Amino acid sequence: MTSPHPAHVPLLAARRLSFARNESRVFGPLDFSVEAGEALLVQGDNGAGKTTLLRVLAGLLRADGGEIDIRGERAQPLARAATVAYLGHLAALKADLTALENLAFLSGLHGRRGTQSPEGAMAVVGLAGYEDALARQLSAGQKKRLSLARLWLSPAPLWLLDEPYANLDLAGIELVNRMVQAHLREGGAALVTTHGAYAAPPVRTRLLTLEKQA
Repeated sequence: MTSPHPAHVPLLAARRLSFARNESRVFGPLDFSVEAGEALLVQGDNGAGKTTLLRVLAGLLRADGGEIDIRGERAQPLARAATVAYLGHLAALKADLTALENLAFLSGLHGRRGTQSPEGAMAVVGLAGYEDALARQLSAGQKKRLSLARLWLSPAPLWLLDEPYANLDLAGIELVNRMVQAHLREGGAALVTTHGAYAAPPVRTRLLTLEKQA
């Protein structure tokens, strides 16, 4: 007879998580968790392993040690794909598709929230009128906004945001803050990396600091 799961478990929990490259430790061992309704802010200097950590959590890199649980169970590819949405430094767009075609393609891969549409997401991020623009014709800031629209469409409850304010003006920074606030109000969570150049989202936040390894 199996024991019931605890009534309250975090969306994601890491225990003694570590990663090394060329036999040099990048980070770890780390212990942390991310719960529904909160943001975990990951700070550290360049080279401290912030991006690497998010790529490990997203399943793009394999950890060298430790464990990752999704909703109280050992992380498996299907559960991770359903729970995590990753926004990295690269826009992850197909250059010769239009903005709307990119969102439709990505929604087909990752699913989308039933209450949202690609056109509506573009309006949310301030790209209404750019539906037929090719992704390669967009500026860096517009590509970032299109990536944010893809994030807004995602049904995944945990957002992994790697320097989400980069390439955005003040209006774009406020947009990210509003999106994170709305996502947390709906029971989602976010893990946000920053090197300290930008303010954290104005939400319930805990801090995880990574130290650059010698």
